[in-house]
Amino acid sequence: MAEVRRCGYVPSFLAQSLRKNKTNTIGLVLPSISNPYFADIASAVIAGAREQGYTTIIVDSMEDERNQQHALRALLSRKVDGIIAAPCGSDPRYFEEIRKNIPLVLVDRYFENSMIPYVTANNYKGAFDATEKLIQNGHELIACIQGDIESVPNKARVKGYRGALKKYGLENQALVVGDAFSIQNGYLETKLLLSRPVRPTAIFVLSHTILLGALKAIQDTSYRIPDDISLISFDDHLSLDYMTPPMTRVSQPVEEMGHLAAKLLFDYIENKNDSVTQLALSTTLIVRSSVARLSS
Repeated sequence: MAEVRRCGYVPSFLAQSLRKNKTNTIGLVLPSISNPYFADIASAVIAGAREQGYTTIIVDSMEDERNQQHALRALLSRKVDGIIAAPCGSDPRYFEEIRKNIPLVLVDRYFENSMIPYVTANNYKGAFDATEKLIQNGHELIACIQGDIESVPNKARVKGYRGALKKYGLENQALVVGDAFSIQNGYLETKLLLSRPVRPTAIFVLSHTILLGALKAIQDTSYRIPDDISLISFDDHLSLDYMTPPMTRVSQPVEEMGHLAAKLLFDYIENKNDSVTQLALSTTLIVRSSVARLSS
């Protein structure tokens, strides 16, 4: 051991993996590492993997299906022991083929009518609660700025928004705009909403990144939150309590989602478990000062 230390010898991980047919690495494919939400998921997955003695290789698909396929092929070529992914696109076939060969778990995003394990949040209930909160404060013309229209969580959030409007007989007032989980989408769509002859009294944005764009657009006008326009966001972040005013938002159990996805994956890796676990965790509506009550 003294000679090992003197020479600075490092065992060959590649040789060990060839002998054991195991690399002790997992892949993590995310649609946007720059998005704080996915960065938090990555942090939770990495922590869970480290507890099991695994190293995590992270790849950013940049919301592009071709990048995603390239990333998945690259991970397979490196003989990772399993993959966790927040997929982009709506076609599950490539993921289903991968799962025939190695363990695979989806996190946050998933595919409807597919037998791939996943951990997500109850996006429908979260959006329903946020929209109902606005309605209960007297708002009837509520705009919804959505993200990626192919994302299953986005679809569920839009359904929750529409479901709350329908409960209160306001389904004909539904106004859904936007097409990306981006700051630019939030900015442009908010600008357009505020320039309407009859503008909405409240806006429900479906992600933290869309919220940032919406805030900038409102700041560029003479409107004030919540006096002139009420605002609720899907996604939680510590910074939202330090904004003026603090933001009402739907909080997802991000850390729990990441840890559970990792736990599921390692159960599949270690125990060769073939069961299909699909979990939707509860959301929480955090009420702050960005919603005003309209006088009747």
